[in-house]
Amino acid sequence: MMSRAALATPRNRAGLCSILACLATGGAAPVPAALAEPAEAAALHAWDGGDDPPSLERWVHAHLRRADADIAHVVAVRGTRTVANTLRPYDDAVNELSLATNQASVLYGVGATKELRDKAQALTQEANTASTALSLNQPVYRALAALPTPADAATRHYLERTLLEYRLAGVDRDDATRAKVKALQEKITELGLAFERAVHDDVRTVVAEKRQLDGLPADYLAAHPADAEGHVRITTDPPDAWPAEKFANSAELRHDLFLAAGSVGYPANAETLRALLSARSELAQLLGYPSWADFAMADQMIVSPAHLRAYLQKIDDASREPAAREAAALLAFAREREPSLTQVSNADARYWQEQYRRAKYSFDSQSVRPYFPYAAVERGVIATASRLFHLDIRPLSGVRTWHPSVTTYDVYDGNTRLGRIYLDMHPREGKDKWFSTQPLTPGVHGRQLPEGTLVCNFPGGTAGDPGLMQYGDVVIFLHEFGHLMHHVIGGQNPYAGEAAFNVEGDFVEAPSQMLEEFFHDYGVLASFAHHYQSGAVLPRELYERMSRADTYGRANDEQRQLMYAAVSLDYHTLPPATLDLDAVYRRDFERFSTDAFVPGDHMWASFTHLNGYSSNYYTYVLDKVIALDFFAQFDPHDLLGGPAGVRYRQAVLAPGATQPAAELVRDFLGREVNLDAYRRWMLAEFDAASTISSAAR
Repeated sequence: MMSRAALATPRNRAGLCSILACLATGGAAPVPAALAEPAEAAALHAWDGGDDPPSLERWVHAHLRRADADIAHVVAVRGTRTVANTLRPYDDAVNELSLATNQASVLYGVGATKELRDKAQALTQEANTASTALSLNQPVYRALAALPTPADAATRHYLERTLLEYRLAGVDRDDATRAKVKALQEKITELGLAFERAVHDDVRTVVAEKRQLDGLPADYLAAHPADAEGHVRITTDPPDAWPAEKFANSAELRHDLFLAAGSVGYPANAETLRALLSARSELAQLLGYPSWADFAMADQMIVSPAHLRAYLQKIDDASREPAAREAAALLAFAREREPSLTQVSNADARYWQEQYRRAKYSFDSQSVRPYFPYAAVERGVIATASRLFHLDIRPLSGVRTWHPSVTTYDVYDGNTRLGRIYLDMHPREGKDKWFSTQPLTPGVHGRQLPEGTLVCNFPGGTAGDPGLMQYGDVVIFLHEFGHLMHHVIGGQNPYAGEAAFNVEGDFVEAPSQMLEEFFHDYGVLASFAHHYQSGAVLPRELYERMSRADTYGRANDEQRQLMYAAVSLDYHTLPPATLDLDAVYRRDFERFSTDAFVPGDHMWASFTHLNGYSSNYYTYVLDKVIALDFFAQFDPHDLLGGPAGVRYRQAVLAPGATQPAAELVRDFLGREVNLDAYRRWMLAEFDAASTISSAAR
């Protein structure tokens, strides 16, 4: 998952008062008395000068003032405009605003104290306001539009896309309209941050009896000792809730945990989300779009909601029938054990899928957990990416970060340092509860190296706890590391605005989902999947059973992704004033899921993608198809050593945002993307079953 900062564009960020002076008159921003004087020095990292709210505020304001000075340089040019005197200082301003926004946003989610997180939330909004102001600054737009067409294709693409974003933001509207845009963007940012913060801060707890813990792994039970009354407290944090929902034999406990997790952010976020959807709708209509979804897709690969609906129908056509077969097999299995069942409950789906995999494939998910202790997985994921992309990722010590648990690495290509990555990987009080990749610094070739962080909530992180991970956790780790490599490798371009995450937003999940697929190779796993006690390598026979079991449920997973895409699209196309959040969610759930809906499930209240991706959650579905087509180009007998890794790095990752995403796809595939690899992947379980059946005959 990408962060809210990474997904921002000039038209959905928000603003800075000194730059806003130009909005009332359409004139230039104030020009400093001595333009020749460099702006004040500002540290690269918000935490370098201290981890208290005043230090963060000083740091953010220093970068916003530097952005002010850069913008003043742009509008002060007299005579012929050039890339050097106009686009370069404009991009310098983009860089300063990105630094302020990215790092305040990260600290808003991971700051060590509530006071720091509160201040970071306010400063994130302030930095976003500065970006909105820049996107509405007519003198800057006119300056960029006056540039002669650059001869360099990458620079030309950057300029053309920047001008497009300006027009989409409403820069060419009258003063009154631009003032309304600015006010609505500020409101959207404030509401989006409030929506996410409510999720961060709302940790629910279920009190279980010891008798309800049957089926849970021994290490999980050891980490959750009973109190004097025999009660065990399980929170809705993923390392607590997910294993219990998957392994606990108690239907009562599974139901209670499911509803607790489905109530996070509720009811507080109902009012917040409705206000957010209303503000977005108002902004879109102000700018001439019938809905926010039309507005948000205008600069994406998918182009429009009409194109999206046609595309999603293709995915539905490909996945619905195999999903129905999977569901029928699961229900028949569950009824053998509980004859009264007429439908598998959504609260029990993970449990019954686990039981089905154990029976059909002789695979117990708990059997592989001892081979995935957190520290070994971290080393293994890093080693896999290093081999695949021909990099050297070196651990660092003594680096100041925002929390003692954060680990730091530098990324090298030979002797050339490409960037730095930070891993903040375990839950703690007040920290963002999800899994995401967040940029910290954009890359500017020869001037500034890209840096980024993973913010995750995996098991482990405390003394004596090996942090045994489910195999799905390892896939998530690979996914997020794919984002991180995209950011670093694609951050070696001349301009901050050409950084990898500035490519079309509905392409950014393709590199992450592509790297997930490397989990399904025994050679990759055997390099790090070693038993945390004995050191034994994951047995090939166990791996093969795991791989066969993992093919089950893929079509239903794709139907679930369609459900999420439908919810995000419907919430952003239906009239907000009359939108029934629960009813629309349930309707879309029942359209795509064969599981029984659980009354009281308010998943949408903690669905933070509604802030980051807004209407565009479809990105995961679109990019899954692209990612699988990418992965199909690798040699299955030599995934890490073949030539495809270097070619992929050069054609897809390294260009960053210097080309349209569709060109990146064509450059690597040599053709347009198609559904062939996607269909093979989704039908792998049925193909394997057919092969086994034929062999038996």
